[in-house]
Amino acid sequence: MIKPKPISLKDIAEALGVSVPTVSRALKNSPEISLELCAKAQKLAKEMNYRPNPFALSLRKNAPRTIGVIVPDIVTHFFASILNGIENTAIANGYFIIITTSHESYEYEKRNIQNLVNMRVEGIIACLSQETTDYSHFSALKDINMPLILFDRVCLTEQFSSVVADGAYSALMATQHLQDNGSRRVAFIGGANHLDIVKKRKHGYLETLRNNRIPIEKELVVCRKIDFEEGKIATETLLSLPNPPDAILAMNDTLAFAAMEVIKSHGLRIPEDIAIIGYTDEQHANYVEPKLSAISHQTYKMGESACLLLIEQIKGEKTVKQVILPTHLQIRESSIKTTCSSK
Repeated sequence: MIKPKPISLKDIAEALGVSVPTVSRALKNSPEISLELCAKAQKLAKEMNYRPNPFALSLRKNAPRTIGVIVPDIVTHFFASILNGIENTAIANGYFIIITTSHESYEYEKRNIQNLVNMRVEGIIACLSQETTDYSHFSALKDINMPLILFDRVCLTEQFSSVVADGAYSALMATQHLQDNGSRRVAFIGGANHLDIVKKRKHGYLETLRNNRIPIEKELVVCRKIDFEEGKIATETLLSLPNPPDAILAMNDTLAFAAMEVIKSHGLRIPEDIAIIGYTDEQHANYVEPKLSAISHQTYKMGESACLLLIEQIKGEKTVKQVILPTHLQIRESSIKTTCSSK
């Protein structure tokens, strides 16, 4: 069912036979308008159920207090928590946010950028979609002086401020934990190689192997798409190796949950046969069996920091800043083998 069109100032003006500016002033009891007309306009506005449009009003004042946000999805706790940090910080500073989702699509992402610009937001906070390899739609924001802050999945860091987690160090820490607890063939499941977070986490994983003088085996690194079904395919690939891994570092919890499902379907035990660590520490990490060890992110802080950086830029700050938030390895049952061989 099509909703009825909201009553506008133009509708009231036509009913009274006066101009829109006259109605606007009459509704505000302007001394320029007679008391009689003010009363008529206000009575008719009430009868017609007129409601002012705050966004339109802010545009007329040339001061829209709005911030646009682009996230790949709003389903996961990871992005929901970041949005919570952004929104609470925005509200505390006199802004409200417009949330859009790219659905991991480059075309949706470009469209969202254009729509937010057309809505005259004061700035944009964004996380790249998995498909994005061309960043020209972000670069174009520089040309119109539109402030942009990127978070988690970032690009063009020499041009735009960003907020990220300590990807390389966290992966190093997680890989070392797996090796310290008895795993000798640690595999890495990641997303698309062009993503900055994939590069950094894979670097941390590989650096740990080098530090421990463990040969790097390319077949133990499977980088596809950050997606549950893709995670299952990646895990099947690893388990089909002549010498499969005895541990997996999955670069996010969705991939970790997919790996757990496949491992169990093969009749293997976690962590005795294959230990596993995930990333972002979704709420479900506590509810799967066994409970999932994971790199825990400061998601609320990420959203808060991104919003504060954007507000600084809206107020005139020009310095490009890169905020790196520390993470924490939350150790649970999935990564500790019951018997650890000596190193």
